[in-house]
Amino acid sequence: MKLRKILAAVLASLMLPALCAAETAVTSFYPIYLFALNLTEGIEGLEVYNLAPPGTGCLHDYQLTTGDLKALTEAQVFLINGGGMESYLAHVEEALPQLPIVDASQGIALLPSASGETPFNAHVWLDAGNACVMVNNLAEGLKEAFPQHAEALEANRADYLSRLEQLDETLRDGLKDVPRRDIVTFHEAFPYFAEAYGLRVAAVVALEPDDALSPRQLSDLIDTVTALGNPPLFTEPQYQTMAAEAVAGATGAKIYELDPCVTGPETEIPRDYYEQVMLRNLQVLQNALKE
Repeated sequence: MKLRKILAAVLASLMLPALCAAETAVTSFYPIYLFALNLTEGIEGLEVYNLAPPGTGCLHDYQLTTGDLKALTEAQVFLINGGGMESYLAHVEEALPQLPIVDASQGIALLPSASGETPFNAHVWLDAGNACVMVNNLAEGLKEAFPQHAEALEANRADYLSRLEQLDETLRDGLKDVPRRDIVTFHEAFPYFAEAYGLRVAAVVALEPDDALSPRQLSDLIDTVTALGNPPLFTEPQYQTMAAEAVAGATGAKIYELDPCVTGPETEIPRDYYEQVMLRNLQVLQNALKE
């Protein structure tokens, strides 16, 4: 009901100057924004507006703002990750039934979520092969929404897919010979990456970001890490590291950082930012798994 009231106020405000350009695609959060920016590169008049601020991270409990709703009412298409990442999606569909929604994860075999909060793990973009599927889905949705730009969108898609396919090959080649395969992560973000590139997520510390561990959970985790031979522990730059530090202190396991590419620059964003992050992750993993 609260969302409906906000939406009514937003609709009334549309008599004011528009927030978005006449041709606008709205994205739900940073990875989808990066993909859409590449697909719309150089297309004059076609703007991409991202809902969640670049520092938000994954959309855990994200609440739509009045500005978000105003952008959605003025958009020609809404580009989402899917897989349950956008927990507010049903409200948007109810409030704006005519708004085309493009699910980037369509056609990807979703892994189950261990957290129980949602049925599926939605971090599909961390497999570069999946990223290719997502870019194809987004490109088709953009072409349908903006047929006047179909030729340019198709050219951008071909260029971007070529880069992503090369990235996928580089990741696969770069990890095929690492001596260790077990990793321990502190957020349920990397199962798709691990499955794609031959690694095994041996344990996940906090299924939801920044969940506090009870003394019993911490003790069990220390026992698990010890039994696995102290595999590397991977934190994420978006979240606190206290649990990792406690486990490392008790076991001697080393801490490294993997970036799920859910945050980044707000302006002057390099079009290859996704590739940059994934290649940095590759270097971290090669170093962490070399012995």
